[in-house]
Amino acid sequence: MSGPATLLLDTGPWVALHCRDDAFHAWSREQFGQTRGPLLTCEAVVAETCFLLARGGHDPAKALALLARGVVRVAMSLGDEIAPVQALFQRYDNVPASLADACLVRMSELFARSRVFTLDADFHIYRRHGRRVIPVLSPL
Repeated sequence: MSGPATLLLDTGPWVALHCRDDAFHAWSREQFGQTRGPLLTCEAVVAETCFLLARGGHDPAKALALLARGVVRVAMSLGDEIAPVQALFQRYDNVPASLADACLVRMSELFARSRVFTLDADFHIYRRHGRRVIPVLSPL
């Protein structure tokens, strides 16, 4: 029997986890608490999360602490996946996709049994491998 799907962590839930006044704080905290194994992410999500936390007056080191403890793990190098990520930017130029979004779409292709843990409704629009719906864990 196969295990649960790998969760690919987006910026929204990571920021909400650290911001008690965020509308999705309780939901994000509950989801983090139920997760087994590391959440996988990319450098772009780490950068966005730290930026948004700092901009909101929160300590970005708290997000990095989850990386240090192994709760979150960077599982894709942009340098290794630049061509597919560029292609995703071209495909979704009408959305427009952020670098973090494009990287997570690519990660959903690399990790076949995965769901994107997100607060971003655009993941209902994005497709992996051209036409396949990307499974999400989202309150939206």
